[in-house]
Amino acid sequence: MDKNIFNDTQTAFAYKTDAELEKAYWLFKMIKNEPLVKLGTGFTNFALKHHLPVEALIKTTVFDHFCGGVTEKDTLPLVDKLYHKGVYSILDYSVEGAENDETFDKTLQKNLALIEFAKKRPEIPFAVFKPTGMGRFFIYEKVSAGADLTESEEKEWQRIVSRYDTLSKAAKTADVPLMIDAEETWMQKAADDLAAEMMRKYNKEKPIVFNTLQLYRKDRLDYLKELHKQAKEEGFKIGMKLVRGAYMEKERERAAKMGYPDPICVDKKATDENYDATQAYMIENIDDMSIYSGTHNENSAFYLTQLIEKHGLKKDDKRIWFGQLFGMSDHITFNLAKLGYNTSKYIPFGPVKDVMPYLIRRAEENTSVAGQTHRELELLSTERKRRRLQK
Repeated sequence: MDKNIFNDTQTAFAYKTDAELEKAYWLFKMIKNEPLVKLGTGFTNFALKHHLPVEALIKTTVFDHFCGGVTEKDTLPLVDKLYHKGVYSILDYSVEGAENDETFDKTLQKNLALIEFAKKRPEIPFAVFKPTGMGRFFIYEKVSAGADLTESEEKEWQRIVSRYDTLSKAAKTADVPLMIDAEETWMQKAADDLAAEMMRKYNKEKPIVFNTLQLYRKDRLDYLKELHKQAKEEGFKIGMKLVRGAYMEKERERAAKMGYPDPICVDKKATDENYDATQAYMIENIDDMSIYSGTHNENSAFYLTQLIEKHGLKKDDKRIWFGQLFGMSDHITFNLAKLGYNTSKYIPFGPVKDVMPYLIRRAEENTSVAGQTHRELELLSTERKRRRLQK
């Protein structure tokens, strides 16, 4: 396969109308302007906090570009459109930051419903949830640190454990793999241990429960190797989603402030090497695990195709998935799908106000990741010109 495949903008944007292409182009033009993004996110937070009427504006701009709708049913036209192009969808109920059991239980019920929703639709191959959708960050943090819990905190932790188990059991029954997102390092150990426990219980025959490795962390490949050793000894399969990570600045600031070693790779090159080494390790041990490579990095996506070829695996081996966020990196997703690889879009949905923390992260990420927005604009510009010349 030629790496230039990612430059095929006709395939990348075939699902977009001319109007949608224009809208995407101007949105990324705005996102490229870092001061504008900072001003916009600050204003948006203020407006939502003070109940100013900005939801309609948000919905027709960033929300429509990065999200699939307010409800799971809203996403179905998009899901069908993507599936027609050979791209699967993963629905992510992107409500976060809750602090009470009532909201956690509602999120649990929503995720159980999404597992059933996916069970009936081959175009939706995974379900997903966020650890802090199931319980308070503070509790994960205390458990991760090995701190003593009060009696009420212990009961709270057991409710979190129960929610994980309820979701994992439902996923196993429905035969819908379940991905668990990763969050900040200082709460992640508790989430990792819970995910591993669910793998031991529900991944006996094949990977059903997937954890997430943030590979800007120096220690993640070693963590995977240790988990793999346990899996072979105890007889369970590993499911892992690989990402680079979304909390780098926060991680570095906290490490500096609290005086512990920075957990993040020294630079982008080290992160890229860590990511690709982990992909290689997983493909070398594919009989014991399943990989979901969630990357917007063309080199890493291309490297995984090389690994698949090198090891004599089929392009559509169901143990190997590529994924990108909806609204980004269509040139990777759709060109890989055209070649027959298992590719998917992560599609967030939920009430506009509740999804704003996710949208703000996307805007900030695009301004801080060197080259990301520039590449999106370059590809969108190329496709705009191509379409004009055809008319």
